[in-house]
Amino acid sequence: MSQQFHYQNNTRVTSSSLLDNPSVAFCARFGKFQRRDSQCQAFVKRVIMSRLFKMIMISIVSLNAFFVVLWTDYNTKYNLFRLFEVSELVFVSIYSSEFCMKLYVDPINYWKDGYNLLDIIIIITIFIPYSLRRFKGKHYPYLNIADGMQSLRILKLITYSRGIRTLITAVGQTAYIVASVLFLLFVLMFIFAILGFCLFGLPDRGDQNNWGNLAVAFFTLFSLATVDGWTDLQQQLDSRNLALSRTFTIIFILLASFVFLSMFVGVMIIHTEDSIKKFERELLAERHMTLMEEKQVILKRQQEEVSKLMQMQKNADYRSFSELVENFKKTLRHTDPMVLDDFGTSLPFIDVYLSTLDNQDTTIYKLQELYYEIAHVLSLMLEDLPQKKQSQSSEKADEKWGGRGHPGTEVPRKP
Repeated sequence: MSQQFHYQNNTRVTSSSLLDNPSVAFCARFGKFQRRDSQCQAFVKRVIMSRLFKMIMISIVSLNAFFVVLWTDYNTKYNLFRLFEVSELVFVSIYSSEFCMKLYVDPINYWKDGYNLLDIIIIITIFIPYSLRRFKGKHYPYLNIADGMQSLRILKLITYSRGIRTLITAVGQTAYIVASVLFLLFVLMFIFAILGFCLFGLPDRGDQNNWGNLAVAFFTLFSLATVDGWTDLQQQLDSRNLALSRTFTIIFILLASFVFLSMFVGVMIIHTEDSIKKFERELLAERHMTLMEEKQVILKRQQEEVSKLMQMQKNADYRSFSELVENFKKTLRHTDPMVLDDFGTSLPFIDVYLSTLDNQDTTIYKLQELYYEIAHVLSLMLEDLPQKKQSQSSEKADEKWGGRGHPGTEVPRKP
């Protein structure tokens, strides 16, 4: 039995290894694959990721949107027909070139980005009118819909705006909660639609225009939920003297408008704030990484300069290293950046140090005021001191001579 168990275990390991070996070999071979045009790829990637390229694309998309607005006016379209044709070819060429450049840089990960898929959808909608005119003719009935879909081109701005992408991410994160709120609102409207049809949709004296069937009742409740023209609907119910109409309207507006719609707005605001905070943290992290990269570049350049300096000392005839440093100081400029790793040069330490100096100045100022007051009191005491001494000396003289009188007076003798 033990031999059988051992045999089955070996068989299982062998079967798994048969499945894993080809995948491991494929991954190893794919990992070793290197493009021969890596320099050209890096150059195209730098062009695409550059700020200038993004600004050019934003300007082109905005200009294309402006031309679409002019195209909606018939007289302008008739007078500038050639200009619109040429500009359309230019815009389509630019969008196609952008797609080819991005696909050339990363042909695999390009399809994993949702915004790149949005660009592909926009390019497909651009070519739909040309295909319909080519195969169906200029009088195809659905050609106007294809022309109207050209307004989707302005969505290409989303790719180059991180703020808009942050808002879209927030909306995507709230999809489940928003769907739950909308479902509850639909259930509430379904209940009140049936109730309103039974109360106000009677054929003889009911309001058939607003509560005659379930579809019309849903539309009426939607108007009440948005609080758009609800007073006119209520007046029509009051004119027919329908009971409980005002109670019905007030309860539904309180539940639908003030509860569910406010809940929907609150959820959107909370998730939008969270997405904005996350976006700000990402910006701070990117700035920190950029600063660290610049710092590393400066440190590397300083190390190279020090190495050159040491090499110059070995090759040149200098008496000492201090003489070499003095000659090197003459080549320095005030605009040269310098990276300092000391704790005393960090921004938090400088902030704390300056605040400490301010507190010391405040304390010294208060001590000076206290010393001035002490000096003033002492000066007053010194002014009063001679008068006190004179009074004390006179009192002592009186006590000494007593009844004999003062030294300058003569005592009368008895006869």
